[in-house]
Amino acid sequence: MQELEDNELLLTMALEEHDEQTLAEVHSHVQSLEDRIHAFSIDMMLDGETDGNNAIVSINAGAGGTDAQDWAEMMFRMYLRWAEQRGFATEIIDLQPGDEAGIKSTTFTVKGQYAYGYLKSEIGVHRLVRISPFNASGKRQTSFASVFVFPEVDNEIQVQIEDKDLRIDTFRASGAGGQHVNKTSSAIRITHLPTGIVVQCQQEKSQHRNKDMAMKVLRSRLYQHEKRKQDAELQELHDSKDEIAWGSQIRSYVLHPYQMVKDHRTNMETGNIHSVLDGNLDPLIEGVLLSGEA
Repeated sequence: MQELEDNELLLTMALEEHDEQTLAEVHSHVQSLEDRIHAFSIDMMLDGETDGNNAIVSINAGAGGTDAQDWAEMMFRMYLRWAEQRGFATEIIDLQPGDEAGIKSTTFTVKGQYAYGYLKSEIGVHRLVRISPFNASGKRQTSFASVFVFPEVDNEIQVQIEDKDLRIDTFRASGAGGQHVNKTSSAIRITHLPTGIVVQCQQEKSQHRNKDMAMKVLRSRLYQHEKRKQDAELQELHDSKDEIAWGSQIRSYVLHPYQMVKDHRTNMETGNIHSVLDGNLDPLIEGVLLSGEA
């Protein structure tokens, strides 16, 4: 990369001449280059078919009673703050208040480019350890909440058929219909190459009419093909939700006896838990994306 070579040359010259100003300039350029490489690396990981979609997020309080419901509300605020910092729009779909405090569950949308691609790394169980504000004895309490994320999909399936994806064969029709049916290559067979779907029509005397009918059938079959594919993908996402079990947390947030957030998939840690709870999730999210664990 030319920019890197230029900075290496500048660095050599600055060191030889003890030029502090040029050294600072090189440092600034290298930092900018590192930031761009990091951003490019993240973009490369967001290459899933639905990564660019909006996200539908569900948070459910787990074991821990009122503490867990309070924890679920804290997480809800954390994700709303994260979305706000990114310039993403949010909309609450459902919210079930807790019995005494917090929330039992909530579902909301996060709308923005790659919202699902980022938030899919948050799927799993999140554990909080703290001195319970709801316990008169001031005992340490462990609470759990689960997060699940769906991509928001457009239910209106658009069927696009390109000429290059079709092989069209003509042949003589068979069966009843007299001499014209048997002697004229009016029957049409269309093969959709990407899916292997084959349709044919030989009922009309006109090749043009048979082609029109065959294309209508092909469109219907491609619609059903895409619908089944879409349903299967959503079912796969839903099935993976059942695998989330208490005790298999992806991340721990500890407020007592020390302060730390640890992602158990990457072993990334930070002591600034209040910053994380205020929405500074990018380092943790990006760490998971770059590790390929999302």
